[in-house]
Amino acid sequence: MVDRRISCLSVVRQCKLLDINRSGLYYRPVGVSDEDLNLMALIDKQYMATPFYGARKIAAWLKSKEYSVNRKHVRRLMQMMGLKAIYRRPRTSQSAPGNKIYSYLLSGMEITRPNQVWAADITYIPMAHGFLYLVAIIDWYSRYVLAWRLSNTLDVDFCVEALEEALRKGRPDIFNTDQGSQFTGKAFTGLLEQHGVRISMDGKGSYRDNLFIERLWRTVKYEEVYLKSYQGGRDARIGIGNYFRFYNTERPHQALGYRTPAEMYTTIPLEVTEGGMVESLTPGTTKTAGHYLNLTPLLS
Repeated sequence: MVDRRISCLSVVRQCKLLDINRSGLYYRPVGVSDEDLNLMALIDKQYMATPFYGARKIAAWLKSKEYSVNRKHVRRLMQMMGLKAIYRRPRTSQSAPGNKIYSYLLSGMEITRPNQVWAADITYIPMAHGFLYLVAIIDWYSRYVLAWRLSNTLDVDFCVEALEEALRKGRPDIFNTDQGSQFTGKAFTGLLEQHGVRISMDGKGSYRDNLFIERLWRTVKYEEVYLKSYQGGRDARIGIGNYFRFYNTERPHQALGYRTPAEMYTTIPLEVTEGGMVESLTPGTTKTAGHYLNLTPLLS
């Protein structure tokens, strides 16, 4: 927005007119070292195996592998990755100030059809030289991945773009998320309300509330991400896109009677793109996070 090439209008004046903080223009993102990137990849794998481990146990596990770390260091990396141990805890933490928290609507509800409940979540994707964040939206009944996006920051934009993509394919009765600031912000909840969707949010620290999408992350990482070493955002986009097409249209699920998510979801009429799923990432928009990571509000 600020153009330094305009000689007749100073940077200070432009900032005042745009009502933005001038100090942000001079911010340079803090780098993430190769050592920390390696630790983050190890933490991610261990978290998938033991999601009930907090920073203390992860630090102890790393020390047993002869890595020189302490709890504070591990906690900082886990915060950067958006990871928390998934045991129930008192509701002491809050989402972004001013954001409305909605009640959890799914207690005791029987999910019997597609588009009854959708859910969204964000996970960390390691790469050879950096990392990205992945958001996905799934249909609870069929496990069908409706839309997804990759981003190098935890801002709200990539979540809203995925939601817009999914809503072009249908409309759920209820949309369930955690209480992360990306999902409690008005940009996200307002879009759901515009489409007449009831909003449901998990309790803090509740793993079971969003169990199906947590299972999706485990599947994606063990069957795709950990088997690859993405060299950049483009490789990640292609690899994850190909995997989600396979997951939706070819991979049988035992819980679905060995049918695919697409078969279960298309028990109602559905228009899909070539490849059997919503193609959710706009080419050319992904940037690699890592040595120049722009940190935004972390997941709750």
